[in-house]
Amino acid sequence: MTLTVFLAVIFAALLHAGWNAMVKGGGDKHLAMAGVVIGQGLFAIPVLAVAPSPDPASLPLMGAGILLHLGYQLFLLAAYRSGDLSQVYPLARGSAPLIVAAVSVLFLGVTLAPLQIGAVALIGLGIMSMALARRADGLRNRGAALLALTTGCFIASYSLVDGLGARVAGSALGFYGWLTIGNMLGFVAIAALRWPATLRRVPRHGLKLVFLGGGASFTAYALVIWAFTQAPIALVTALRETSIVFAVLIGVFVLGERMNLAKVVSTMLTLAGVVLLRYVRHGP
Repeated sequence: MTLTVFLAVIFAALLHAGWNAMVKGGGDKHLAMAGVVIGQGLFAIPVLAVAPSPDPASLPLMGAGILLHLGYQLFLLAAYRSGDLSQVYPLARGSAPLIVAAVSVLFLGVTLAPLQIGAVALIGLGIMSMALARRADGLRNRGAALLALTTGCFIASYSLVDGLGARVAGSALGFYGWLTIGNMLGFVAIAALRWPATLRRVPRHGLKLVFLGGGASFTAYALVIWAFTQAPIALVTALRETSIVFAVLIGVFVLGERMNLAKVVSTMLTLAGVVLLRYVRHGP
């Protein structure tokens, strides 16, 4: 992974943490998700005007990606209704890179150096251990833990499909732009059937999420999609999930949350994995 790709993914992680903080801080999670998804689609329109068209061979992967993103978004909303997702969400974000790395090595023929595997493991375990920083009983709630791990499977699945699709497409932005439009149309159709009142509130109460959240989310994942075409998907996925470190820092320094020893240890484990990921490439 080159320094340019590394820094691009780190910046994407920061953007990801930012828009997730906006969603977390809002009272209506359905409105927040609708605003962000619609915003992503709106930002994709001007990009498609200049991006090369994706190779038609990538269309099946694009369709699968749209379905996986929709499943992830709907499942995430269901998880919010089931309990305090902040207790178990680290399990989802931390398990995803571990799943992607395992699938990549065992089934896709990707070769990772032992230190790269160690870096991915450190990042994944560091993120997952943040669940221990919560005093609530999220880890003892089997249903909540199952929701988190299933969410991790969705994240891992769309990461692999999107990464492979962008490579086949020959145009990372073209592929992601059309995938985003499809995702937006699918989400709006579902929302119109299930939460029509929420959808009608977006123009009046969700414009901040549309433009700020949607813009940050689109830019963040566009960088990640591009990175998928430049480096192993497993390494990019692991590095992207360090967004949770930025989320912790935002919580402490912006939202006034407490930093305890468990959070410090988890953050240090994750950052150790990030440093190791760079060391593998540029170390002696």
